[in-house]
Amino acid sequence: LCLSLSPRCPSPLSSPPALHTCQGLASCLPKEGQVNTSGPKLLLTTLHPALGSSTAMDRIFSTLLLSLLLLLQSYGACGAPPQPKGTLCRTKPTDLVFIIDSSRSVRPHEFEKVKVFMSQVIEGLDVGPNSTRVGVINYASAVKNEFSLKTHQTKAALLQAVRRIEPLSTGTMTGLAIQFAISRAFSDSEGARVRSPNFNKVAIVVTDGRPQDGVQDVSARARAAGIEIFAIGVGRVDMHTLRQIASEPLDDHVDYVESYSVIEKLTHKFQEAFCVVSDLCATGDHDCEQICVSTPGTYKCACKEGFTLNSDGKTCSACSGGLGSALDLVFLIDGSKSVRPENFELVKKFINQIVDSLEVSDKQAQVGLVQYSSSVRQEFPLGQFKNKKDIKAAVKKMAYMEKGTMTGQALKYLVDSSFSVINGARPGVPKVGIVFTDGRSQDYITDAAKKAKDSGFRMFAVGVGNAVEDELREIASEPVAEHYFYTADFRTISKIGKKLQMKICIGE
Repeated sequence: LCLSLSPRCPSPLSSPPALHTCQGLASCLPKEGQVNTSGPKLLLTTLHPALGSSTAMDRIFSTLLLSLLLLLQSYGACGAPPQPKGTLCRTKPTDLVFIIDSSRSVRPHEFEKVKVFMSQVIEGLDVGPNSTRVGVINYASAVKNEFSLKTHQTKAALLQAVRRIEPLSTGTMTGLAIQFAISRAFSDSEGARVRSPNFNKVAIVVTDGRPQDGVQDVSARARAAGIEIFAIGVGRVDMHTLRQIASEPLDDHVDYVESYSVIEKLTHKFQEAFCVVSDLCATGDHDCEQICVSTPGTYKCACKEGFTLNSDGKTCSACSGGLGSALDLVFLIDGSKSVRPENFELVKKFINQIVDSLEVSDKQAQVGLVQYSSSVRQEFPLGQFKNKKDIKAAVKKMAYMEKGTMTGQALKYLVDSSFSVINGARPGVPKVGIVFTDGRSQDYITDAAKKAKDSGFRMFAVGVGNAVEDELREIASEPVAEHYFYTADFRTISKIGKKLQMKICIGE
């Protein structure tokens, strides 16, 4: 064996040193008159020229080499642990405050784009009291503290709070808003942590105009207080003002977009900026369904134990066992008018995404579908369709009801009818209900939600938009955190679908 070592330390994400197999230990040496051009070699055979012929000594040297190799792989060529591969992006604990301009020049539909941008940045963060905390300052002629760093401790709560923000529609006092951030938003009383190398303090300022007050001095004070400031300008913004606000280097901290309609394209930049691990797996630039494994400059996909990587190299076959994976699964889908037709089509894709992960047959998974609004309608019962193709076709044909939101009535139907033998349910087979809603129920859900869980059904709650977190938690099985999901935007429900695919199959 001979070990090829790089003459300098590899990057944290590079491959471990290459291990070569040689015909004999001595054959790793260059022949007389040759120059070794393959890089520095660690050659233990050079300790004594006679050792290469000794079988016993070969074994000793092989053991030494393997020990050295393990040491290098464990600690890196320079004594530091190697960077874990294929890990999800983890953000450094950060106190993050958005400072958003809602002056009269920002039209209502444009302000909605700013809210989407904030929501997408939040989606990429590790939110929690001991990780990243988020606050929002809304300003025009006056400053409004929408919520503080200490107010919301979950991602779902933050996303709902962002959705409720309304524009102020007056002047543009950017300097006043930055001063508010220094004196109040980043104060201990509002949930900011003591200045420390372990925490980042970050402000993201979004504005579309020239401020009516000074920003240079107050921004300098903010930076001196340890606040890293990103300045985003939109449309006819004054670029000189952005440079006065932002931290150095300006190229990294000043961004411009021509209109609010494209501000979302900055989302990826900020997700990368907050990401401790910078690789394709960590930043989400991959299509792996379950596990992404980083390699230098690229990645490959893998699956969790019990799952198989499909021929596309990205998705995993789940729920693929025999009788052990028998499952009765019923979708309970909100068809109220607030969903809107275009979003209802996305909900259908969400259903079929989960159906794709199942092995559908009489002895494995059966699927039923119920839609509700002001009334409840069974689209098809458990066991009506015997394969995925027919189920997906029926889902696509489902007509949108477009009325109210009687979630309690729908849950009662699920308990009393959907999982009954007369509607195709099989005795002794695990029962799973997936409830999808985009708003507050118009009737009581407590009794029906409790009865569903008491009956042994495993209940998942998925909320979008104006869905109420307390209601989702009430529907969800224990542990609640693993059984309810929320996103502000219908366009991101496919991410929830991927998580559900795994949780359903693991539950089996």
